[in-house]
Amino acid sequence: MNHPASPADRLRATLTGLLEGLPPKQAAGAVERLIATYRGATPTDAPILRDRADVVAYAAYRMPATFQAVRAALAAFADAVPQGWAPESHVDVGGGTGAATWAVTDTWAGVRPVTVLDWAEPALALGREIAAASPELREAQWRRARIGAALTIESTDLVTVSYVLNELDEAARAALVDAAATAAGSVVIVEAGTPAGYARIIEARERLVAAGLRVAAPCPHSAACPIVPGADWCHFSARVSRSSLHRQVKGGSLAYEDEKFSYVAATRLPAVSAPARVVRRPQIRKGQVLLDLCETDGRLARTTVTKRHGDLYKAARDADWGDAWPPPGSPGSPGSRV
Repeated sequence: MNHPASPADRLRATLTGLLEGLPPKQAAGAVERLIATYRGATPTDAPILRDRADVVAYAAYRMPATFQAVRAALAAFADAVPQGWAPESHVDVGGGTGAATWAVTDTWAGVRPVTVLDWAEPALALGREIAAASPELREAQWRRARIGAALTIESTDLVTVSYVLNELDEAARAALVDAAATAAGSVVIVEAGTPAGYARIIEARERLVAAGLRVAAPCPHSAACPIVPGADWCHFSARVSRSSLHRQVKGGSLAYEDEKFSYVAATRLPAVSAPARVVRRPQIRKGQVLLDLCETDGRLARTTVTKRHGDLYKAARDADWGDAWPPPGSPGSPGSRV
């Protein structure tokens, strides 16, 4: 029996097809130049993606990773909002070729009004072309808009902003987040999982809370982040299948890589946050698992789960970085503080 391809599979196949018309050396060269531009410390004042070759190469290289990072953030958000809820409309700000729109359709099936705002016309054009492979996105609107202080966002259920804040100065970031908070019932923002990316997420988180939204994920609270600035940063990881273009650019042979990302999901819905969130890779030792948690009281704590905790110990061995703890349906964690 043939099963319909998932949005992730359709996206991967479509991107592979696009690359067939682009010489490998040209694609790799475009990606390397664009990576250097995106890693620059100064926000750009012109579209980074200049033409179709740029957009095809960078979409093939970055869309799968952006998709997986946003999909992971949306999964945590979906766990927190009322069961059965799904956005009836979605605006993707600075969405480029639309990776976040694919992640939304993978999280909540069905057709809904979707608008992608970006100021790089080649990215919008390619995003529209790629979206033809998705039944849920064929009617999406792709609109050119300058992402910054003058941005207007129409009222919508969900706004996503992924890997955009790094391209803006402080004033433009604040204006974008405020516009999203005003327009949307829920806002999900994703940035690179670096200290600088985390700092931008914390800045956005504070503005969303000040605007009256509550944090649904990853934090189990809307209080101040307990991490000391400069001492550490909160980020997570999503596994991404590597294409031949990835291997060519990075010179690696592994079939996958891990995309590190930071995020915040905030909402006006009656969300129920996780009891706690695993904020580091669990440490599995003989007969015990050490879990570093961010907890509802706004503290960071380490919990030890041992064999004597029975089913909870089995759950701890299966727990992953970024998971809610304890798992849904299990009793409160009896782990000992260390």
